[in-house]
Amino acid sequence: MRRAIYPGTFDPITVGHLDIAKRASSMFDEIIIAVAKSASKQPMFTFEQRIAMVEATTKEFDNIKVIGFEGLLVDLSDKLDANILIRGLRAVSDFEYELQMGYANSSLKKELETIFLMPSLEYGFVSSSVVRSILPFNGKVEHLLHPTALKMINEYKK
Repeated sequence: MRRAIYPGTFDPITVGHLDIAKRASSMFDEIIIAVAKSASKQPMFTFEQRIAMVEATTKEFDNIKVIGFEGLLVDLSDKLDANILIRGLRAVSDFEYELQMGYANSSLKKELETIFLMPSLEYGFVSSSVVRSILPFNGKVEHLLHPTALKMINEYKK
């Protein structure tokens, strides 16, 4: 079975994340979206809320599974018997960071491969950071989020 892990904070999950997940799901038998606890990043949404949003927005995909995790990706890859990581790249700045992380992970586990996918052109500018910067001002984010994620975010804000 070809299994890959798509890790991230997903704070919140965006249409860009979903684009990468959808495309990766056609390349692998199983994609495990691993939502990182990432307390050091001080996420806007709780760990449980982020997992719930990812689950709700990916339920149409039979070969995507969602889990939460804390710790090193190399340990998670051992636990899940998955030696491929999926990462999205939008710009050169993403590449520099992701390249370092890929090398760091490889230094911890030689068998762990990182595959980089570019989002589709229309999602190249979309990021969770952009969404988080707009949300406090009740700005328009409908084009950046899956309708289910938007509905859940509106519920969380109440």
